[in-house]
Amino acid sequence: MSKRRVAYYYDPDVGAYTYGLGHPMKPHRIRVTHDLVTAYDMLGKMHVLRAKRASPEMMSSFHTDEYIHFLNRVTPETAEDLTYHGTRFLVGEDNPAFEGVFEFCSISAGGTIAAAQRITSGAADIAINWAGGLHHAKKREASGFCYINDIVLGILELLRSYPRVLYIDIDCHHGDGVEEAFYTTDRVMTCSFHKFGEYFPGTGTQEDKGRDKGKGYAINVPLKDGITDESFQSVFEPVIAKILEVYRPSAVVLQCGADSLAGDKLGCFNLTMHGHAHCVQFLRKQNIPLILVGGGGYTVKNVARTWTYETACALGMEDSIDPNLPWNEYFEWFGPRYRLEVVENNMDDLNIKDGSLEKVRITALEQLQELPSAPSVEMHDAPRQSVGEHLGFGKDEEEGRDSLDERLAQHARYVYNLQESDTPSEFSEEESWDSDESTSSRRRRNPRTRRALAKKRMSLLTGQYFDVPVHEQGFGHFDYGAPPGKAAKRKFFQSGARWDEAFERVLVERKGASPVPHSLGLAGLMDRGGRDHESIVDEGDWNDMAVDL
Repeated sequence: MSKRRVAYYYDPDVGAYTYGLGHPMKPHRIRVTHDLVTAYDMLGKMHVLRAKRASPEMMSSFHTDEYIHFLNRVTPETAEDLTYHGTRFLVGEDNPAFEGVFEFCSISAGGTIAAAQRITSGAADIAINWAGGLHHAKKREASGFCYINDIVLGILELLRSYPRVLYIDIDCHHGDGVEEAFYTTDRVMTCSFHKFGEYFPGTGTQEDKGRDKGKGYAINVPLKDGITDESFQSVFEPVIAKILEVYRPSAVVLQCGADSLAGDKLGCFNLTMHGHAHCVQFLRKQNIPLILVGGGGYTVKNVARTWTYETACALGMEDSIDPNLPWNEYFEWFGPRYRLEVVENNMDDLNIKDGSLEKVRITALEQLQELPSAPSVEMHDAPRQSVGEHLGFGKDEEEGRDSLDERLAQHARYVYNLQESDTPSEFSEEESWDSDESTSSRRRRNPRTRRALAKKRMSLLTGQYFDVPVHEQGFGHFDYGAPPGKAAKRKFFQSGARWDEAFERVLVERKGASPVPHSLGLAGLMDRGGRDHESIVDEGDWNDMAVDL
């Protein structure tokens, strides 16, 4: 088998985070996987890298800045208030506000973005980030144990250099977050093999094919309980082979969710380790740049076994790997057999019993047959650095900084925090602002429309539906950087405070007050919330104040 250059991303801190006692998602499984990969002596056969953690600016290339700001400051103690009693950002019990949630997300997203950059630079043929694969996260909220959609961020990075990207999802749950993100474009084709029925997230029928330019480029393969290796292979290979023929992707992202394995605590498929890894082997043979990411998987020892074996498949050494596990720190976890295997159980394959598998395969192939030839994209030279990097975000803050830079940076941070602290936390519906919502659509909304927006959500933990209330405040939680006022729009870094170089202190100038600015020390100004005595008003006076537009 031909050799591939493999890049493997791992951050040793990722296993230290926990969703909470009793929660089925265990980030520690990535640490166990890495330990097993190390025990099999695979690290020396690939480039082992620790990715730079994703910054808020990088995450906001897909997610709204309000949501990223929320994740950056939420803690278990403040979650109740910041989520508006569990109705915003973190809805339901699936996604707790655990300690260090933003750092965990930055590790996961940073690994997948770095893997994409490694692929586009030509430094690797296959890149692996088992900490990624969180495919349920939406643009402005968490879902299904996923907070940041690292896959979407990685694909966006690939699209800077490649005209077409194929995303394949073999998690037991439908990859709804990724499909939704690229539902209207033909530059990304999504293909999800998942359980469908009364099962989270309740989406992914074969009628969901995309919209507008992306119509036909969302492929869904809904399956039933108990699918075996043979049945899964009989639908996976022909569908993916047809996609490669018709779509001709420049790169492939494979989400290797391990909850489709037999015996998973939340899954309902009957795949063995070898059946699951066959997808990796099949794609490796296609000689297309490939990114492997993790995903679901809630029986930790089986997740570690499978991702270790799939790492061996990426290296092309699966035939020489010893099925008897070598000694490692978690050796006792793999008893009583202590073997690199996940065997099938005695579940019935409902896909064969009612003949639905053949119908699903035919429908998927017919959808692909109707597509025109691979869509062309007008490509041009991609910038060597992002806009954020060009503007200086993400650089070493201490590098090349003189005394003036220090003062300006201090002042900018202070004014930013000052503007934020001056913003009331709750607005009426007319005062709310949403970064993804046009002004005209806000004007058209009425109470009847708001009631229509209410919808049910399904919990991954319980499988039960629950109502999501719609508040009179509308999207009042999107108050990030917004001033008070009925026609409020986002305004950043606007303040009467300025830095005076001569006095070397902050000066505050209040309109309509004395023409001579009142000078305050920085400590005194902070004590007064950035306002002088004359500018302090009651909270009830906000609505009576004029707003500069």
